[in-house]
Amino acid sequence: MDLNSASTVVLQVLTQATSQDTAVLKPAEEQLKQWETQPGFYSVLLNIFTNHSLDVNVRWLAVLYFKNGIDRYWRRVAPHALSEEEKTSLRAGLITNFNEPVNQIATQISVLIAKVARVDCPRQWPELIPTLVESVKVQDDLQQHRALLTFYHVTKTLASKRLAADRRLFYDLTSSIYSFACSLWNHHTDTFLQQICTGDESAAANSLERTLLSLKVLRKLTVHGFVEPHWNAEVMGFLHAIFERLKQFLECSRSVRAESICRDRLEKTIILFTKVLLDFLDQHPFSFTALIQRSLEFSVSYVFTEAGEGVVFEQFIVQCMNLIKMIVKNYAYKPSKNIEDSSPETLEAHKIKTAFFTYPTLMEICRRLVTHYFLLTKEELTMWEEDPESFTVEETGGDSWKYSLRPCTEVLFIDIFHEYNQTLTPVLLEMVHSLQGSTNMENTNAILIKDAVYNAVGLAAYELFDSVDFDQWFKIQLLAELQVSHDRYKPIRRRVIWLIGQWISVKFKSDLRPVLYEAIRNLLQDRDLVVSIIHVTSCIFGGLISISLFFFQYLESMFTLLFQLLQEVTQCDTKMHVLHVLSCVIERVNMQIRPYVGCLVQYLPLLWKQSEEHNMLRCAILTTLIHLIQGLGADSKNLYPFLLPVIQLSTDVSQPPHVYLLEDGLELWLVTLENSPCLTPELLRIFQNMSALLELSSENLKNCFKIINAYIFLSSSEFLQMYAADLCRSFCELLKDITTEGQVQVLKVVENVLKVNPVLGPQMFQPLLPSVFRGIIDGERYPVVMSTYLGIMGRVLLQNARFFSLLLSQMSCELGQEVDQILGNMIEMWVDRMDNITQPERRKLSALALLSLLPSLNSVIQDKFCGIINISVEGLHDVMTEDSETGTYKDCMLMSHFEEPKVTEDEEPPTEQDKRKKMLALKDPVHSVSLQQFIYEKLKAQQELLGEQGFHALMETVDTEIVAQLQEFLQVF
Repeated sequence: MDLNSASTVVLQVLTQATSQDTAVLKPAEEQLKQWETQPGFYSVLLNIFTNHSLDVNVRWLAVLYFKNGIDRYWRRVAPHALSEEEKTSLRAGLITNFNEPVNQIATQISVLIAKVARVDCPRQWPELIPTLVESVKVQDDLQQHRALLTFYHVTKTLASKRLAADRRLFYDLTSSIYSFACSLWNHHTDTFLQQICTGDESAAANSLERTLLSLKVLRKLTVHGFVEPHWNAEVMGFLHAIFERLKQFLECSRSVRAESICRDRLEKTIILFTKVLLDFLDQHPFSFTALIQRSLEFSVSYVFTEAGEGVVFEQFIVQCMNLIKMIVKNYAYKPSKNIEDSSPETLEAHKIKTAFFTYPTLMEICRRLVTHYFLLTKEELTMWEEDPESFTVEETGGDSWKYSLRPCTEVLFIDIFHEYNQTLTPVLLEMVHSLQGSTNMENTNAILIKDAVYNAVGLAAYELFDSVDFDQWFKIQLLAELQVSHDRYKPIRRRVIWLIGQWISVKFKSDLRPVLYEAIRNLLQDRDLVVSIIHVTSCIFGGLISISLFFFQYLESMFTLLFQLLQEVTQCDTKMHVLHVLSCVIERVNMQIRPYVGCLVQYLPLLWKQSEEHNMLRCAILTTLIHLIQGLGADSKNLYPFLLPVIQLSTDVSQPPHVYLLEDGLELWLVTLENSPCLTPELLRIFQNMSALLELSSENLKNCFKIINAYIFLSSSEFLQMYAADLCRSFCELLKDITTEGQVQVLKVVENVLKVNPVLGPQMFQPLLPSVFRGIIDGERYPVVMSTYLGIMGRVLLQNARFFSLLLSQMSCELGQEVDQILGNMIEMWVDRMDNITQPERRKLSALALLSLLPSLNSVIQDKFCGIINISVEGLHDVMTEDSETGTYKDCMLMSHFEEPKVTEDEEPPTEQDKRKKMLALKDPVHSVSLQQFIYEKLKAQQELLGEQGFHALMETVDTEIVAQLQEFLQVF
């Protein structure tokens, strides 16, 4: 592409590509796409985006196309890679000057220079770093800033490379520029502090921006540029200097107006200081040992004493708490149980920690966390009063919550309490004892303190197991507090129910459950409080509900109250929690829920429609439906008009929502089939989704196979007539590239087809059977696969001898061997690999299948007679049990009639599929034919065919011990 003639054309097309008119935009994008691989195109783009007189949007687009081109075509091995000559020219052009006036474009140019550096620096681009170093020294503010911005992005990119050779190059780079980077940072920091003192806010803002960028560079160099940074005096000097700089910057924040542009950058810089410490601790814990004492002193001073008042802000407190937490729970600082096995560095760090965390320090941290940071704020109380649902969503895990101060304080409390529980347990218990008895309703602070202390006891539940008699506390104090109806006591009632939820899986006697059921029911009737507690009651239901007469007394009222709440709340997150609680109830009481779910069944279609834009709520609905179907059993058929379209949408990979709904949708589909009394046309039609699901070959494949098996057990004839051909094709494709476990899952489906439909099954899956046969005679190396192969071939041989003969003929043609030779090889391998079969059903099936070859005059079968008898006797040992009264043997696998199993309280009732499997077993030769009788009849028929002398000669080929065992089993005949 000629530069001069092309520039005008490319500029025109880029201008068109910024148009809002799609008729202009689309052709321009297509043309640009075609030019991407043209030599000279990126040189034209460089000329365009460095020409400051052109339209900003056009220049912005040129930068983006250049940046994307680096990703695709810069590396030498890339298809349509840029020539070395053009790359040399581009590298030179990118660092000719750093004077881009537009911030956004300047950032993009810095990023694309860093992308080139990742590939070429330092070998192909040795001049990059020296050029940047010189450029950040110039006096021009704009050029200095742009060079520093590029310096940061290049350093960040090179620091992220992880190959050993790249790491060594970065170490060399760091050692050569670290002193300069430190002096640059110090210079800009000092300049900022001087300017802020003189009140020159505009100049201070510019200097602070440079301070921030130079600190970002130092962060990457310090954390990633040294193998053992503690041996480098400059590194440790910089890290120690951070604490003094932090104090200076925090003091500066007192004089900077809240609305000032400096304020935001100042807080960002303060946070970046803490990030340097946190990153260094994470990457170099032993090098950080020299900083432990100072880090703890600094953090505890600003967060847990008056020193921080008026200067700290929320994110800074979070960072300081994270620093304390990382030091407290750092495994590098924890000695082994056997002290002699610990390194000197570990012991030194542990010694410093132990010396710092004295009893007074720990006590003050614990008290401050609980009585200051755990307290509900005025803003939170106001929000709760005005919009309890929004407050609850935020307080229990909303998007902003996870980045806020409260969860950070709670995690720090848990970690410190775990590490120093022997010291802190008496402190917390003393706080609890001081709050026993009634609380003055007019004293809001006392109520909030109690809420905070109860929060601490809940968080430390596992640590307090041996120190708190929770059952006694519940009876004497907590139950009474649940019954206080005063409006100002709402926080305590809510906190108590949460506290019980924390302790329910730790320590709570079963005989207290009825009282708690009653208390929960009363709370669910309190409309002012119910929304706030629903988010914390789900854990109670998970650990508390048991199949007991006590709970059934409250089932109807609780279910009704929960359903009313589901209708009343408006936020998706709250509805999800209510659905979770309902699901817990339905799951635990199972069939007992049937009289009460009518209202829920009628409401769920409306909720599904309303949640069209909220896929996570739809996931909760799917989970509820799963438990509902299990509870309704065969009656779930009445839900099909709503249920089947839900399954259809959730499992259709062409629909965008499947990304969220597929896993739960497949489970719902499976549960629906397992509980279906019959196959409906609509249920059959949904299977059209399966072909695309099998092509995905995802982690959901196992559930897909379960669904296919469920269809086979439900109505094999209708299902296979419609889908057998498609399934067979899908299986053939899957078997080309699938794990051993996946291969077994496919083969089990085929085995189930043959079990359910032994006549048509082999014909429908005929394309798969030759590979099974070859796997047997070739001696498949994986035992679990071989076992499944033999199970499939056993079904064909025993239940469809005609098809087996056809298969033998087909294999004879394919392998170019005689039928008898192939049959002999198969029997020999079967006998040899019988130990691969571990399931008693398959072992009996193998014996029945091989015995079905008798009686025979075929010399090959007679030659393998010994092996057939050996397998038969092994089968007898597997299935025959001795009757203690008569002393005779009987086949323990025989089933004569279907009995409804007796279900205990702790067992799940049988599904419709369980019943279908039982009925199928009654027809299965494995469960309907006595192996003992079958062997006797086959041997007798062989004797009649050969005569006494011939049969005697055949029996002499069998080991005498095996014959003796056989005679003992057959003595009744």
